[in-house]
Formats: sequence, C-alpha cells, structure tokens
Amino acid sequence: MSLQETPVPCDEDEAFYVQSRAAYLAVFRSSLTNIVSKQQLCLALQQAGRNPTQATLNKYWTQRTTKLNFDEFCQILKSEKKTEETELMRAFKKMDVNSDGYISHSELEKALTTRGEKMNTEEVNAIFSMADINKDSKLDYAEFCRLLVSTAEQCQMAALERLEANAKLKRQNFGSQSYSLPKSSVSSSSAAAAQAVAPLPQPPETPRAESDTTLKKDSRSSSRPSSARSRRSSLSNSITMTSSTNKASKIPEPSGLQDWHHSYMKGCFFLEDDGSISSLQYQLHVPQTTNVYLTIQPLSLSHGLDMPSSWMTVDTALFVMSAGETKEDSTLVCFTETKEKEKYVWKGELNAGTYYLLPFTSGCRLKKRSKKSLSIKPIELVYRTDTGELDLTRELREVLSDIFEVIDLDGNGLLSLEEYNFFELRTSGEKCDKDSWAVCKENFDMRKNQLTRQGFMELNLMEATEKDGDPADLWVTLEAMGYNRMLELVEACPFQLDVHCEDTQPSIQPLTLDSGPKLLLQALQKSITSKTGAKALRGQDNVFIYTYRGEHRISSLIANKANQKVTVHVNNEQNRNCCSSRGMSVFAVEVPARTKLVCQHILPINERQEWTYNCVESMLPCT
Repeated sequence: MSLQETPVPCDEDEAFYVQSRAAYLAVFRSSLTNIVSKQQLCLALQQAGRNPTQATLNKYWTQRTTKLNFDEFCQILKSEKKTEETELMRAFKKMDVNSDGYISHSELEKALTTRGEKMNTEEVNAIFSMADINKDSKLDYAEFCRLLVSTAEQCQMAALERLEANAKLKRQNFGSQSYSLPKSSVSSSSAAAAQAVAPLPQPPETPRAESDTTLKKDSRSSSRPSSARSRRSSLSNSITMTSSTNKASKIPEPSGLQDWHHSYMKGCFFLEDDGSISSLQYQLHVPQTTNVYLTIQPLSLSHGLDMPSSWMTVDTALFVMSAGETKEDSTLVCFTETKEKEKYVWKGELNAGTYYLLPFTSGCRLKKRSKKSLSIKPIELVYRTDTGELDLTRELREVLSDIFEVIDLDGNGLLSLEEYNFFELRTSGEKCDKDSWAVCKENFDMRKNQLTRQGFMELNLMEATEKDGDPADLWVTLEAMGYNRMLELVEACPFQLDVHCEDTQPSIQPLTLDSGPKLLLQALQKSITSKTGAKALRGQDNVFIYTYRGEHRISSLIANKANQKVTVHVNNEQNRNCCSSRGMSVFAVEVPARTKLVCQHILPINERQEWTYNCVESMLPCT
C-alpha cells in the first residue's frame, strides 16, 4: 500500500501509543513531564516491558542529553523491541552447564562477573536471592522467566487500567485520538524484559490525586470528546484545500530552458534513530545577476523501476539563504512553493553572490517504520561460488549500485574522495584519508583518482571476505543508508536539485555545516512567519500561532513571547484526508520562554481529493 493510501493509524499503532502513555504515566504525573535522568529513562522503559542494559541506556542518554520528552520516549520504544520468553530461556541455558534446568550460585556468578556488562559479587548475590524462589540455593530459571514475564505484564496492565480510569491524564496525553483500551493490549508472548538477569520491574504506585478544582471540571466533561470541549485559551484554524489535480500551474517552465546554463547535485534525506531527518546542504555561487529556475525532486533509481518506490511520494523543498560573513548573518531569500508533478519549483532573479541551498522534507511521508522485517528471514547478501569463493548476491549488487548512484553527487559516474567520505561518515562515522585512498587505488578499480562503480563493488566484497562471509558489517552499511532486511529503501529519500541560470554558469558544491540544522530551522521559521499573520491564543497576550498555507503543505508555528515556558495542546481530530509530521492526532508542545517553535506540518493523504485542516490549539496549565 502506498503512503498516499494510508488512511488512519491502525489498531496496532493505536495500542502501541496507549501502552506507551500508560508506561510513561506509571513514572510521571503527566506525559508533558520530561525525563531528566538516565535512571528515570530506565524506570520508564521497564514499565513498558523493557529491561534495558547499560549499553542501551547509554545509547539514548549520552553526555550531551539533558532531557527527553514523550515523543522521544516513543521513538526509543519503537527501536527497542521486547524480548521473547524463548530468548530469555536460551540465555539461561547457556549458563546451565549441567543442562538440568537449574543454575547454581557459582554458575550464575561466573556468567555475570565475566561476560557482558560485568557485575560485582554483591549484585550477583542480590539477584540470586531474588531469583531463588524455592530457597534451595538453586535457580529454577524456567520459573524465574515466567515470574519475570508475569511481573512485566502486571506492570503494564496496572498502568493501562489506571490510564483508562483517569480522565485528566487521558486528556493531557500525547498520542492518538482514541483513549479506549484496545483489545489484547498486552501481548503474553512478548512482554518479557530485554535482559535475563536484570532486576524485576516493580508494579507502579498510583500517583497522587490532583486536589484542585481543575480535576472536578475534568470529571464532569470527560465523557465528551476532547475536540468538543470548550477551552478559554484556544484557537481554531479551519482551512479547506482543493486537490492538486485541480490546480493550474503557476510557474511554467521558462521557454528555451534547454539553452540556459545548468548545474545539478544529488543528495538524500535520512531518518535518524531519534526520528529527525538529516541531509547534506549545498553552496551555490552565481557569478552575475540572472534569472534562475530552481527545482528539487525525489530521485528515481535505476533498479526496481517495475515497482512503485515509496520515497517518490515524499515531499521536498529547497530553501535559499544568502551566505553572510557569518552563518548568523544569513537571511532567507526564497524557497520552492509550487509543485510541477514531482518537482518543487521556484523561479525568479538572484543577484550575483553566494547562497546556501538547504533541502527540506516535512516528515509527513518519511517516517520510522516498524521493525517487523527483523522477524522475517533477511535476504542473503553473500554466497559461495562453485569454486568456494565468496561473492555478492545479485540483490545486494543492485542495491549497492543504487547507493553508488545516490552518493555520486555530481553524477559523473565516479566517486571522488570527498563523495566517498560523505558515504563513510554516514555508515561508519570515520573518514578515509589520502593515504588510505592511495591504498584503494592499488586494490580497486579507479579512474582519474576516483572510484568506479566496479571498484565500489570490489571494496564491499573485500569487507565481506575479511569477515569470512559474515554480513553483519554489510547490514550496518545498508541500514545506515535507509534499507531494511528485505533490501527495501524505507528510511531514506534520494533527491536531485537542479539550478538553471539564464545568463551565467552556476556552480554547486556540497557542504558539511555544523550549524546546518540550525540554518534550516531559521529558514523554515522565517518562511512561515513572513507568509502569514499571527493569531493570539484567546486570553493570551504573549502566545501566537502562525499558520502557513502553501499550495501543497500547511505548517504551523507557535511563538511564545512570555518570560516563562508554555504548553500548548494541539488537536487535529477534525482534520480530513490529512497526515501530520507528528504522526499523532492529539499531542502537546512545550515552548520555552521567548522562543519560536515549529509545531507541525500537514500534507494531504490523497492529493487527488479535497483535504481539510481543522486544528484547535489550546493552552494547558503549567505542570
């Protein structure tokens, strides 16, 4: 099913968000409260049926992390699947040297103090004391696994029941519009913790009741849909958009475009683990003032032309900023607003000078997918020939050829050291220096000191050969480039940007800017505030909503001019034929003092049909 045909969140997604909210509220009073420590993150994950290792916690709580919100917590839950009971049993059986169904204290101590995340003797004693259910100095690990699963399920069920009963918590929650408890919300086959020897999660305590009058008001109105509730500090925006097929072209292609000077560059949007989207940025130099025709579009790859590519429906845009003496001096010049088939277009005059080209996608159609494919047998990447030598499978060669096409930024059929390093930084986090590049020249097919497509294949084959056919490193590369275990490109969108100048030859080069996301955010905010007026939330003098209405995208921004943070509740339940970059119909946004924050982007699900944006923004009391 294409992305355009996706109607509303399925029951599985609905159940996921209900369980996520329940786990969060087992730890915090409100899902607007941030996680502010690694310990809180661990506790919340345990309430969601995960028992994370220290390595897992360190992955999401780095030295630079100061807080995580509920949205980010949901992304972690999507990445960290629950461990099956069979996996726990396998882990214990490796410790059971006698294969008698029991583990002695000495066997457990040897395993936990010498492998993995090593524990000390006191920690081992505490675990054994807790796990020795029969007090016979032996650990019946089958019974222990059942207890672990049962306790985790009790934690989840208790949290779910409390969530269902408490109207105030339901109303303040992030998540989908459905607050009813889905059937089979807790899976009996996958509620075990992720680490066999981790401490049992504790059943959640009931949070303290709110004693103010707000709770009484909520109890009276909880039976009404949240979209129907009357709020004093609210703002409703209703916009009906016609289908794109009914729109006449506003920017026709210039006549004689084939005679204009042309330069182009390729790139790719990548979905990161935290749900954010990253891409290269570019620098454009225009030698003299001239008319310019600028386009960006998803890139169709050579292979798989006989089947629709999901990324071809992803929306794209290009923001053009002047390159000032410092990045802070950069100002928004223009951005692509009109769509011509799959191209997003801008036409106008640019003065002589240097500009930043900042690619953008809203995130409405490029989102994290479920990890269901992990349970499916992955496609083979390598095999042994009749002579016993390793070789790459045809499927992998096709994917590597497409990857080559994406990272060949200038489209000359060769990879320069700079282009190859963009690939290396993406997949391994390291760069190839000139000495290593010289070694590549000796071992792989190169031309003009650049790597050919064949040489790129040889390099990947060498990596597989060095690992004696183990595809683990190849999978790391493929997943970093957006492919799943079925070799489908699902978490990336290749694109191409083209610059046509009437009177002069433009030049484009890729950039790696530390402040790239900051520059793009600055351009995005300016594009919204410069195109629409601000509307104040009712009864609020310092909180304003900007709603940008483009031809094919609606974007909203919240400006908080107060000296304290505010929390705005956003309700999209009355939208029709719309998908949001948030992925949720009801959510809340915390806006720091004196800050502007992009709230959401909205696109039509089916561009051939009319779509209606009907959003209600309301102020929530401080928590």
